[in-house]
Amino acid sequence: MGIILACCIQDELSNWTSHLLQWRTVAKWDILPKQFQEETFPAGCDLFFPEKKEMKRPGYKRILVTGGAGFLGSHLCEKLLRRGHEVVCVDNFFTGSKENFQGFFNNPHFEVIRHDVNFPIYLEVDEIYNLACPASPVHYQYDPIQTTKTSVLGAINMLGLAKRTKARIFHASTSEVYGDPLVHPQKETYWGHVNTKGERACYDEGKRCAESLFFDYVRQHALSIKVARIFNTYGPRMHPEDGRVVSNFVIQALKGEPLTIYGDGSQTRSFCYVDDLIDGFLRLMGSRDEFQGPVNLGNPNEFTILELAEKVLEVTGSSSKLDFRPLPSDDPRQRQPDITLARTELGWQPKVPLEEGLIKTIEYFDALLKASNRLTHVEFGRGNRRKNLANRRLTRSGKYKIGEGLTDRRRGDVDRRDGNGENATTSSMTA
Repeated sequence: MGIILACCIQDELSNWTSHLLQWRTVAKWDILPKQFQEETFPAGCDLFFPEKKEMKRPGYKRILVTGGAGFLGSHLCEKLLRRGHEVVCVDNFFTGSKENFQGFFNNPHFEVIRHDVNFPIYLEVDEIYNLACPASPVHYQYDPIQTTKTSVLGAINMLGLAKRTKARIFHASTSEVYGDPLVHPQKETYWGHVNTKGERACYDEGKRCAESLFFDYVRQHALSIKVARIFNTYGPRMHPEDGRVVSNFVIQALKGEPLTIYGDGSQTRSFCYVDDLIDGFLRLMGSRDEFQGPVNLGNPNEFTILELAEKVLEVTGSSSKLDFRPLPSDDPRQRQPDITLARTELGWQPKVPLEEGLIKTIEYFDALLKASNRLTHVEFGRGNRRKNLANRRLTRSGKYKIGEGLTDRRRGDVDRRDGNGENATTSSMTA
């Protein structure tokens, strides 16, 4: 009897397997739950499911953008999508934001992967744009060791991926490799004047090391590389708290707060609008194979910080005052790119004047602040309601008084785990 039952079960399983194979054949397999697929036929079961090769659309590329959720990365992703390419954005969202994807997140040719470039990633791509790294002093000085690792290990991992896939790779270097320059304006042939142990060294030296790695991979593995040195850039999607001079001035002016100027304001910067810079990226990536860079990408028109502050006040119509403070350590006194090489090799130069770019940037931050004020008001109310409910629950338990709330409860739990009695201290962050 048992033998007959086993044979019947085996026949039913064979029939069911046949039906499943038919489902797979007619492309209905994908509507089944993922867990069901994996449990029914584990990975590596090539007998049933031969490897499915993704077909690319003719004439278009699959492009990886690391740091694609950031200020520059999101603009680059959007521009590549408009050209019809498939774009894979990789970001750990330390400084990037999903809000930068609004307007193209639902594009069927756009994919987002939360990943830290300090660890390898395995993809099949035709081109790589390596933009991943905090770029403002506030962010890259927050964790200087991690900043250096991101520049160096991130470069190694992306170069390894480019080597395996034979992809052309673009590296976003920086004008910070010139340090506090003794040559003005700065040409690509200038080796720089840097402080290797200063507070900014984690970013400056990390980028310098990454450049070295890129050219070593050319010499040792014949990779196709492109290296750009980016100068001050501004525009919509800048992080509102990145500490950069344009975003600082605009937000302070819109809020009616004093504009913070470090030093006497005589130090100079060159400001390139983001659309111009992204155009430079694309031109460099499409340039002849023999031209690898590094190449300066920035606006050669030079302004003092004081002139920028006055221009922001003029465009915003703000009555904010100027607040002068001591100059931070290693802050460059002047920064102006020589873009002769970019003009010659790429036919590129910035087109958007400062005032026009500031108007677009101010409109962005104005909308951001208004939305933030509305959100803060709503969230504040919700937060109070949640806190009051928590207080009532805790009071009913007889252990806590009104007003102590969830924060005190968590703090008490941590104190008890510390085992140090009433005077135990807690910390929200450990190194």
